[in-house]
This record gives sequence, structure tokens and C-alpha cells, in this order.
Amino acid sequence: MQSCSVLRLVAMPLLVVSLHALSAQEPAGPTPLRFDFTSFAGYRSTMTFPAEPHVTGMDSRVVLEASPSFGFSFGVRLLPNREEDLIEVRWARQDSYLHTEKITPVPPRQRVVLNQFHGDFSHEPLIEDWPNWIKPFVLASIGATRLSSSSAVSFARFSFGLGGGIRFYPSRHLGFKLQAEWLPVLASPQVAFLCGAGCVIHVGGSAASQGEAFVGTFVRF
Repeated sequence: MQSCSVLRLVAMPLLVVSLHALSAQEPAGPTPLRFDFTSFAGYRSTMTFPAEPHVTGMDSRVVLEASPSFGFSFGVRLLPNREEDLIEVRWARQDSYLHTEKITPVPPRQRVVLNQFHGDFSHEPLIEDWPNWIKPFVLASIGATRLSSSSAVSFARFSFGLGGGIRFYPSRHLGFKLQAEWLPVLASPQVAFLCGAGCVIHVGGSAASQGEAFVGTFVRF
């Protein structure tokens, strides 16, 4: 009996040490990827600002013309166990022109630059029977939009966005995405555009909006 007790006392620590060594040799799961960096290129639609004072029967306005856009974003997945939720800071730029409609005399076109700074909040909903390497997402964003030119046109206004798209994950660290978004910009308080010597056009209204669609490449790390 004494020998059995001694064997048990010797075997138990050896068994514990062996189990611990085996568990340490098991391969650990992949480290969660928490950061995304995206560069993108796309196209933005026109954005129309109503001119004031409004004359009955005359729909006079100032129009930001449609043109290509580009930019980049940096994102973080704050919760390791919720990789479907992504928060990003995004900068987008559009080089375009302003022209007027139904205003006499017709002012010349002006080259302008739009810079937009937004915080994006996206979610990839779980869809049954959907391939793991293709994930649709919905998006809401909020921030500011600045319009400027070499003339006196320069202002920044509050803006927000609603949209969605699809992310493609061909590998663990590299992906692609298609995104489309509706982007309203608050045009109030009133903004003044210089259209020439002694010519000033005031625009206002509750909001002006444009749409953007782009394709991007992102790296995860």
C-alpha cells in the first residue's frame, strides 16, 4: 500500500507537467487583425447650391461639377471578438469646377477643390450561406467638407453620409472594396461666391448633396 501511495505521489506531478507541456505545444489561433489602411479612387456626382435671393420662376443655382475623386482612410476594429465592426478616419479630395445656371450675365467657371474629412462607422452583417471572402457592409459617416479655390471661395460645412458596399478578402492581409455613399453638406449659413468684378452670388438652403462611388485596396495588420 505504501508503494502504491508513493507511486501516485510521483505520477501526479509528472502527469500535470506533461499535460501542461502538451497544451503549450498546441498551435495558437491567428492573431486578430485590428487595423486597416485603404487607398481609393472613385467618382463624385454634381452638387447644387440654390442661389439667393430666389426669383419666382427662376431656378438659379451654383453647381459643383461631377469629377473623379481619390483619398485614403485608416481604420481600427476596437473589439477583437467583433471584427465585423470597423471605425475609420477618411480623407477624400475632388478637383472640380463651379458654374452657374440661369444667372445673367453668366459668370466664368471657377476651378475649386473639395476636401472632405469624415469618421466612418461600418458593420458587416452576418448573412447565411454567404462566402467568407465576400462581405457586404453598411456605413454611416459624419464630419466636415471644405470647398476652396484660388479666388475668395472658401468655406467649410458640416456633412454626413449613408451608404454601403462589398469587401473582398482574397487573403488574410489584403483586400478590395466597392463603396457607394450619399453625402449631404449643410449649406447654411449663407455662402458668398465671387463671380467677377462687382459680382457676388449668395447661396444657401438647408443642404446640398452629392453621391460618391469608389473602388479601394486595403491592407490589414
